[in-house]
Amino acid sequence: MRISRCKIYNTQDHRSCVASKRRYFFGLRVHMLVTKTGLPVEFLLAPGGCNDCRVLKQFQLDIPENSFVFADKSYNDYSFEDIVSEALNVSILPQRKKNSKRAFSGATEFIQKVTRKRIETTFSQITSFFPKKIHAVTSYGFELKVVLFVLAFTFSCYF
Repeated sequence: MRISRCKIYNTQDHRSCVASKRRYFFGLRVHMLVTKTGLPVEFLLAPGGCNDCRVLKQFQLDIPENSFVFADKSYNDYSFEDIVSEALNVSILPQRKKNSKRAFSGATEFIQKVTRKRIETTFSQITSFFPKKIHAVTSYGFELKVVLFVLAFTFSCYF
């Protein structure tokens, strides 16, 4: 109903679906690496319609060796997982679908679910910093405000 009112992001590459809410939207998605305590390490803003695996490949992954990166089901890319494991000695452990070729053990799946809850909590805490409406005239202004909210959350965790 309101899709035609979108002024800032109105191209088809910014159109996406939120399956849990059963809605479509025009805009951006925030992809983020967080520590196990919930502090953001890296984040990227990507168009809503952009494939999550493509965004994962854009991360710098400037994290210590022998680290684990837990992700949700949309970040499954076996070849990229192998490359990162060999080159950076970092394990990417996305949740697997039931028909996956590389299923994880039950213990690993439990750790993934607990860790994903921490990540979702971090996103909820960041969005609690947002006002009811973010007023922006340009895409640059909107992106700047989102980045500043993420930075404000990071600084509030340290102090």
